[in-house]
Amino acid sequence: MTAIDRRALLALSALGTLAAPRLARAQAAPLAVLSHRVHQTVATAAPGGDVTAPFSRASGAAVQWTTFDIGPLWDRLQREASLSEGNVDVGFVLNTQVTPRAAALFEPLDAWMARDPIEAPEDLFPGLVQGFRVGGAQVALPVRHSSSGLHYNAEILEKRGITEPPRTIEALEEVALRCSYREGGPPVVGLVIPGVAYANVIDIARAWNGDFITPDFRCVAAEPPMLNAIRLLRRLFEANAFPRTFSAIGTEDVNTWMQTGRAAMALTGMSRNRLYNDPSKGRFAGRIMTAAVPVSETLRGQFEVAPAKVEFWGMAIPRNARRKDLSWAFIKAMLTRQATLAMALGGNGPVRNSTYEDPQLKATIPYAEEERRVLRVARVPLPAFDEAARAGDLFKEEAEAAVLGMKTPEAAMRSLTERVAPLLPRP
Repeated sequence: MTAIDRRALLALSALGTLAAPRLARAQAAPLAVLSHRVHQTVATAAPGGDVTAPFSRASGAAVQWTTFDIGPLWDRLQREASLSEGNVDVGFVLNTQVTPRAAALFEPLDAWMARDPIEAPEDLFPGLVQGFRVGGAQVALPVRHSSSGLHYNAEILEKRGITEPPRTIEALEEVALRCSYREGGPPVVGLVIPGVAYANVIDIARAWNGDFITPDFRCVAAEPPMLNAIRLLRRLFEANAFPRTFSAIGTEDVNTWMQTGRAAMALTGMSRNRLYNDPSKGRFAGRIMTAAVPVSETLRGQFEVAPAKVEFWGMAIPRNARRKDLSWAFIKAMLTRQATLAMALGGNGPVRNSTYEDPQLKATIPYAEEERRVLRVARVPLPAFDEAARAGDLFKEEAEAAVLGMKTPEAAMRSLTERVAPLLPRP
């Protein structure tokens, strides 16, 4: 028996009932994967080795990674998937990118799941899976997430007489006010977020289970939950507990403010805990703690923590891919329990509930249980639709006007609702 024959037999057992001649052709070229660099890194440099190695051993196909930054990656993937016949076998996509129009470029995965399911599909967090359902079809499966959390500087809180993090959004406002002060050096603000784009403000609105746009495409920005969030930010701004330059603050600025002690708390991705506690980056290593976004005391009987936002990457198969059986085998290999854990230990946001029970993960990620609490209720900040970017621009414009006092929160959110309505998909 030749080496090619042996590889074919191995691939046959791993990939299901494929015809041998078709599989032999599949081994002529590597599996072509388009992704961000981080996906290649966590997969190929995971603790314990390359998680794609079992796939390559079983199929005889090496994995050829081509990586880009987020924007160029999406542009390239759309172009490749629009050709009459494509050269990409698997593409990594963000949940915000898979609009109804874009979803038509990708293979529905429901039939593949029914015929040859991934390992323990019920173990995937349902909110992440649902986020890739478009028009009733599963367009991608989640592989990496970023969920929001509350980071707080325990040293600053203790200095102001506060011995525990806020457990409700009402307490968060009180802590933010008490932790805004100036003592010789630069002023300290109680709370910082990366500007008032909808994806950042939604974490506060979710304390009241709020939304900007609902999954059935209704703009609810003028309803109490979002109004509560805008009003809270306005009060903090007036009390100098929120940065005066909030409109110009980006993610990297938030990192700096937390590392240098210019802010007591921040709402941003939980995975930034490692960065904030890196002794080479700042002077509060070991003192920046991470917890779930607190819910309003009015909803504590309904939620343990706020259903904060989660955004995530998934793996999709272009409709024009020529070796979809091999593409599916790769997706299955990347989503095994073992691969998910290995990538999580390398810094990937795990998409399986069971990963959070692993002792290695608990020892590596001090906020693991808090993150799992969020993921059980988290949902996307906005449903994907073709005019989502324009709607986001309008949100930022009106939210800034409200926080700065140029409009009342009520007037700003009413205006936003009227301006966004024509952009929403029709029922």
